[in-house]
Amino acid sequence: MTRTMAVVLDIGNVLIEWQPERFYDAVIGPERRRKMFDQVDLHSMNDRVDMGHPFTETIYATADANPPWRDEIRMWHDRWIEMASPAIPRSVRLQHALRDAGIPVFALTNFGIESFAIAEAEYPFLADFDRRYVSGHMGVTKPDARIFEMLESDSGIAPENLLFTDDRPDNIAAAAARGWQTHLFEGAEGWAAQLVARGLLTSEAAQ
Repeated sequence: MTRTMAVVLDIGNVLIEWQPERFYDAVIGPERRRKMFDQVDLHSMNDRVDMGHPFTETIYATADANPPWRDEIRMWHDRWIEMASPAIPRSVRLQHALRDAGIPVFALTNFGIESFAIAEAEYPFLADFDRRYVSGHMGVTKPDARIFEMLESDSGIAPENLLFTDDRPDNIAAAAARGWQTHLFEGAEGWAAQLVARGLLTSEAAQ
């Protein structure tokens, strides 16, 4: 098995749940939420934030451009931390277990500049990385090959020595195409089993 020199973690739906639809279902109901998402491309709006566009300006401009949904769209900004919650406790434990085992742990995440700062204040474990690669600061998002190349260049670690987990198959495919080791994250239990199988953690440490 190829030696792993560093483990690279996505954040959304790996360390922290990211479910905007679930938030809106709870606040305005599933029917209105579906109608709003059909009429307004909110994920494209969020992609612009992840590319480094201003958080408040981008969301408020989208809200103003869609008057029937103005108040609801502003919630994407005003109540953002409620969408990015809760933390996934076992994943956080695995992050710390890897570092305790002396394995460098990097973040590679699609995240806005301001929204990441909000998340940091809420989740102290976001400071517990050896290196953090945040798309808003890099000006490129996954699955663009450039963001993976930038991590390789900055870290000096060859692709085959990086183990990456992410919940999105397109991001996993992009990393695999560069020769990274990959694991599609479908839950902390499966991720823990992968780390044990690769000899990176003992069964006890992976609990």
